[in-house]
Amino acid sequence: MVLVFYTVTYSISSNSGLNNSWITNVSFGENIEERLTEQASEAKKKQLTQFREARSVQRRLLAEFQDIETGDLLKFNQLKFRKKQLIFAKSPIHAWGLIALEPIAAEEMVIEYVGHVIRKSVAELRERQYEAKGIGGSYLFRIDDDFVIDATMCGNNARFINHSCQPNCYAKIIMVESKKKIVIYSKRDINVMEEITYDYKFPYEDEKIPCQCGSSSCRGTLN
Repeated sequence: MVLVFYTVTYSISSNSGLNNSWITNVSFGENIEERLTEQASEAKKKQLTQFREARSVQRRLLAEFQDIETGDLLKFNQLKFRKKQLIFAKSPIHAWGLIALEPIAAEEMVIEYVGHVIRKSVAELRERQYEAKGIGGSYLFRIDDDFVIDATMCGNNARFINHSCQPNCYAKIIMVESKKKIVIYSKRDINVMEEITYDYKFPYEDEKIPCQCGSSSCRGTLN
């Protein structure tokens, strides 16, 4: 037993695996060995508890993320091997549209929106160039705050999907092999020869773009 009757400076070696932040002042006449042993035990217990809680949260979040990604990835792979039967044709909504040639169940991947992935600044420049050349239609689809998919010159039939204020589909961004993809999902069951639509969700502007979707809940404008 070691009794101390003077001020003590105590340190722990680096290879002990303990953080010395838990060592408090030692009063006169205390048994240092017992005190430090108790504090070390309490510190270890606290660290283990925090570690278990952190791992628990990490596993829970990881499981939720994997569930979402796995489901989307399976559907995406299925879509690659077996594309939905779709055709672009004249549309009563606007110019050309995308028509289903087979029944599509709710919450299925319908088609991927593909094109050139460009930065937002480049997209703004291209948009002005397209307007100057008289290229109509909007084939720029924002992925996030930094990147946009431009399907104007290079894309697939997804660019023919028209807007509707009461759509049968919606757009969703998923992650595939560390790359963001825009995929069109069905909101409900879609019948054969029914036009595929989704809400463009254009930002609010003073200069309005008329909507011609003809749905009962039409907002009158796209923006």
